[in-house]
Amino acid sequence: MRFLPRLLLAAALATAALLGCRLLLGGRGDDLAPRAEEAPPLTLDTFLHVQQLRKKRLRAFCSHSAKVAMLPESREERARVLSSVRVSTKLDFLYCQAPATGMEGWRWLLEKLEEKGNVTVPMLLPYPRQHALQTQLSEFNQTMIEAMMGSYTKVLFVRDPFQRLISAYMQGMGSSPSFSSFVQDVLDGGQHNASLESKPLVSLCQPCLIQYDYVMMFGFLRQEVGHLLLRAGLPKDIRLPEFTDTQVQWTYKWLSEQLFSELSLKQKKQLSHFYRWDLSAFQFSNSLLSGLLSMPETW
Repeated sequence: MRFLPRLLLAAALATAALLGCRLLLGGRGDDLAPRAEEAPPLTLDTFLHVQQLRKKRLRAFCSHSAKVAMLPESREERARVLSSVRVSTKLDFLYCQAPATGMEGWRWLLEKLEEKGNVTVPMLLPYPRQHALQTQLSEFNQTMIEAMMGSYTKVLFVRDPFQRLISAYMQGMGSSPSFSSFVQDVLDGGQHNASLESKPLVSLCQPCLIQYDYVMMFGFLRQEVGHLLLRAGLPKDIRLPEFTDTQVQWTYKWLSEQLFSELSLKQKKQLSHFYRWDLSAFQFSNSLLSGLLSMPETW
């Protein structure tokens, strides 16, 4: 009966899961035009303004933190720091492969674009162009890594850390019989021992080392990704996968409140401290953890 709570929660997320399957299985794509029932379309000017605000907040965080800001000289240390960063050398994209942020649809899209022999990005690079499949950034030497970080279009996908934690629990990470015990296991293990699904995005994606050009927020991906691709110079007739993050967001809002109520006040405060970097670096205005955030004087 240990997994009964997860089964009940899975039932609550059934609709969202079915929608997500269409994305992960490469279901019927969609063009860049918004659907009639959706919110008003996001204009390019608004998209660019929002990006400026997100990057401004991120720069402010990095200016006051002690996060990695220089590329390590040691190959082993570079591999550790850049373990979640991937590149498409054909399309000149660099992105962080952070679970439960909606980037799965982005990765699928890049794979489809890489299969097209006539799709290239009109960008002058300071080194001979390579056409390798998506791979880890750390597999290249320091000179190539620095060149890619300076010339590629760099994309970061972010999501409320508490929702990412719920996603990890729903996927059956660990053997905890309840969400509260699962959270305690994460807290006891600490950030260094956290799984990729529960590890803070700042630790996974190194946004103080990599100057990301676009910060994409879960819940707004469909229209934002469309503008991103057009800005990157890719063909306008590219069909997007069905990003269902808006529908999933609604479901998680209810689920977050239910699971948050299961935690003790001590766990809530510890969890807020656990994700303090993400809560400071990114704008999660509706996060249940934000109100408990109490940053120390030195991060």
